[in-house]
Parts: sequence; structure tokens; C-alpha cells
Amino acid sequence: MKIGLIRERKTPPDQRVALSPEQCALVKEKFPVELVIEPALIRSFQDDEYRAAGIQLTDRLEDCDLLLGIKEVPVDALIPGKTYCFFSHTIKKQAYNRNLLQAVVQKGIHLIDYEVITDDQGRRLIAFGRFAGMVGAHNGVMTWGMRTGAFLLPRMKSFKCYADAVAHYKTVHWPALKTVLTGTGRVSSGAAEVLLDMGIRRVSPRDFLNESFDHPVFTQLCSEDYVARPDGSAFSKQDFYQDPAAFVSAFEPFTKVADLMINGIFWDKRSPAFFTREDMQHPDFRIRVIADVTCDIAPDSSIPATLRASTIADPVFGYDPFTGQETTPFRDGVIDMMTIDNLPSELPRDASEAFGEKFIRFVLPEFFVNESLMLERATVAKNGCLGKHFQYLKGYLEGQQG
Repeated sequence: MKIGLIRERKTPPDQRVALSPEQCALVKEKFPVELVIEPALIRSFQDDEYRAAGIQLTDRLEDCDLLLGIKEVPVDALIPGKTYCFFSHTIKKQAYNRNLLQAVVQKGIHLIDYEVITDDQGRRLIAFGRFAGMVGAHNGVMTWGMRTGAFLLPRMKSFKCYADAVAHYKTVHWPALKTVLTGTGRVSSGAAEVLLDMGIRRVSPRDFLNESFDHPVFTQLCSEDYVARPDGSAFSKQDFYQDPAAFVSAFEPFTKVADLMINGIFWDKRSPAFFTREDMQHPDFRIRVIADVTCDIAPDSSIPATLRASTIADPVFGYDPFTGQETTPFRDGVIDMMTIDNLPSELPRDASEAFGEKFIRFVLPEFFVNESLMLERATVAKNGCLGKHFQYLKGYLEGQQG
């Protein structure tokens, strides 16, 4: 098998890669493969690092059997008939990528989407969620410092690796900042990791609401903490997952005591939003900075102020709750929004290495298995047709629905 690592071509550019130079060398040693990489100026690992690891660089990938990328491949760069692995952002019927899936089908491409590579129990095996949460938490705290002038925190992308960021955290004197973190999955666990590495103490939701602190604290909320039955009856996580529309938000008490909100949940469109625009206009609404790692765009969002995704180049915009419009950040009456949707790109080397480790461990061996069920579950399209598990995309593919 010949594997090619492709250059990322999406705008804005992404510095991540599926395999680091050392991992490429390991793959060549442990598997019966030839491996090449397409040259790239923006990649976090430099071309010379791959050369030093004995990996050939080439612009010609037509003879590769498997092509590995990260973000969506532009339609005009797709090579017909090839097998690709990347995050396609089509499986939720994203309208902006319909043309990509159409091109994949028309060109007879075998598309394996990392987002749906799962084990037999349906658990995702490969993802960047932890790093999204890590950078999201860093950027949220950074935005609070920019707003208040209480401290200056460099961008995460300015550090070569996360260990350098942790070393810097030890030099900062943090104010008595109160942070509410939502979710308990990979994203929020990554965010909690950073907050703890900053030396910020975790407290229970009850203490967060009822106690005063002279030092920075955060609380991490599970679904039971932020939604409830309208009639006040007992909460059931299973019921909430099955019918989230039957619940209402119970987040309001946290809006009155938190300074910073970091949102790391997976949000179902049927679920209630944390709060409304009208709630944000209330004098008791204390949150002044929101780091929305989830980044669902309003109006279909858990946070009405997430008007758009911000960028690594321009990470923060202001939201005026009285007009519902974007405005200049860091002003009185304005809520500062950090909504970058490719956060792991700010920690590209660490994120790439962690991703590559899981790819080598869980996914690559499946390419040497006859009729791999794991790869079948993740096959969005093959031989000009939708994959077995993605027939629900037929109308979307044909432009009949979004």
C-alpha cells in the first residue's frame, strides 16, 4: 500500500497533519507500506523534518492508494478514484459542503470520514475534541485578560507546544475569576485540563452558586445541572438524550455569578438554549466573556450570541445583547465572543501527534483486514454511491434538503 499525506488547502489554512515525521517513520517500519508527503509551507512540521525522518516529498500523488488529510479537500484538488480520509463535514447535511459530497460521488472516490470512525459500541476512536477544549479554555481566559487588563496571556499558537504554555501559566497571577464550563466529554475534559494546569480550583456547582471566593475557581456542569423538566420532576439523562425538547434550561443561576463561560457540549437542535437574547439584556446577567467551543451558529445554537465563527487571525468579536448585532469587543455593555471553529490548529504539533497515535493504533491496521466493519461504518461514499450507513444523505446529495 502506498500512503500519501496531502497538503491542506482549505482557507483559512490549517497547520495540522495526520502523521508527524516520527510517526511516518514508525508506520514504514511496522506496516507493509510506502509513504510519501506532499510539500507544504504552512504545516506545523516542516518539510525538512520529514526528509530527516526518511520520508519522500512529492507533488505527484496519483499512484497512492490512500490519501490522508485533515480538513475538507477542495473539489478541484480531488483525485478521481482514490481513497481519502479527512473530516468532510457533510454527514450532518451541511449545506456549504454539498458540492464536496457531490464531487466525491461523481469522481468515484472512497471517502472515509474520521468523524464516524467508531468501535463496535459506537464510540469515536479518533478526534481533536480534547485539543479544541484546551485551546478554547486558554482563549477564553485570554479574552478575559484582554477585556479587564488584569493580565496578559499570549496566544496558544505562540507556544511551540503545550508544555511551554503550562510553564507560562505558572508565571501569571490570576484574579478571582469565576468560570462556568459546560459538558463532560472530550472537549470539556480538555478545557478542564487547562484550567487545572493554570492553577484554577474546581468547585462543585452548588458551591459555585452559593460561595464567595478570593481566588479563581471553575465549575464543570453536566446536563443535569443545566436542564430540567418543566414540571420539576426528577431528571433522567436517558430521557434527556432521547427527547431533549421535553426539557427547559436551568442555567439561569449561573449567569448571575459567572464571569466567563466556556461551552463544550454537543448540542442537539431539539435541546433548549442556555439562555435567550432577552436574558442577556437583564442587569443580573454577569457573564462578560463566552468561549463557545461548540460553535453552533445562531439561530440554531445553544448560545444566541454565536453569530459566526471567529478566526485564529481575529479571535474575538463583541455582541450587543440589545441590538442582537456584532460590535467592537471589550466595551461596556458588550459581551465578548471567542468562537473559533478550528481551535486545535493553535496547538498543531501536539494535536497532530495525538491524532496520529490513535490513527496508527486503531485505524491503520483496519486497512489490512478483509471487509473491515470499522471502515465500512465510516465510508460516506464509494464507487459513485453513498455508503451503506449514509443513505440518509441521498436527498441532501441531490439538493432536495439541507
